[in-house]
Amino acid sequence: MENTGFKILVHASAFFAPFLVPFIVFLITSDPEVKKLSIQALLFQVVMGVLLTISGFLVIFIIGIPMLIVFGLMTVIVPIMGIIRALNNDKFDYPIVGAWYQ
Repeated sequence: MENTGFKILVHASAFFAPFLVPFIVFLITSDPEVKKLSIQALLFQVVMGVLLTISGFLVIFIIGIPMLIVFGLMTVIVPIMGIIRALNNDKFDYPIVGAWYQ
């Protein structure tokens, strides 16, 4: 049950401390599954930040508007999906970065 709490915390941290909490959880836990999830969550936030920044610049060319909407929604929806999966004790890999860190 302790690992479930850490998993929920890592996912929920996207809304209040998306970089700090996964890093701290990575340092304090010994469970390899939670460590993997922490790194994926951290990488996901970094990638989404980069994509949202690029989309912000592309708003000038109008193509950035739908990109901002899609990436903004992903930044909110994916952690919620992770929380739900953690509550059900299901395996969850973050999209985009899940394949990078197996």
